[in-house]
Amino acid sequence: MSYTQSLWQSIEGIYQKTLEHPFLKGLTDGSLSAETFQFYVVQDAHYLRYYAQCLAIAGAKAPQDEWLITFSEHAKTAIVVERSLHESFFKEFGLTPAQVYATPLAPTCLAYTHYLLAVAYARPFHEVLGAILPCYWIYWEVCKELERHGSPNPLYQRWIDTYASEEFGGVVREVLAITDSVAETLTDAQREAMRQHFITTSKYEWMFWDMGYRREEWQV
Repeated sequence: MSYTQSLWQSIEGIYQKTLEHPFLKGLTDGSLSAETFQFYVVQDAHYLRYYAQCLAIAGAKAPQDEWLITFSEHAKTAIVVERSLHESFFKEFGLTPAQVYATPLAPTCLAYTHYLLAVAYARPFHEVLGAILPCYWIYWEVCKELERHGSPNPLYQRWIDTYASEEFGGVVREVLAITDSVAETLTDAQREAMRQHFITTSKYEWMFWDMGYRREEWQV
């Protein structure tokens, strides 16, 4: 069993709960309200700005030049390509980029992004890798599952198709290969530290869907 396969085993319960979440069920049966999806996409746009910073830091800490290039390119993609997708949704919603980025971060979005940043700045490369991996991997696996069902809403289907695509899958497989390669050089304690970040951010992935579904707000 590869290291990444063992990582996935660590979160199988989290992943199954993710698939059962009403936000995702609402995407495929079309019952998710437009307002809820809009809330999620706006928060995801905020998330991507921070995630891109984490990817850039991962590249700077990478011990191999090709990995530096990989994560630098992924950081660029998060800003340029994925922002383009989000902004196409914003046009559908009648929102300007200025309105979107003036929206406060929901509590879970703030917590998740700042956990990632704290790991990215303070911890070694292998731990950063463990923290950023669920956003790649769970998104891909979730959207492949959603694609099997499809959505009657063309906006939701466009979102699903983007992250279920073979192009995105190639990106995910690239990061999985790096993770397995790095794991071979680590001690048991280092691999366990990597795993704990992976489990934590996998939980945050579930929380992010839940945040969107509830349209989470600050209570005070």
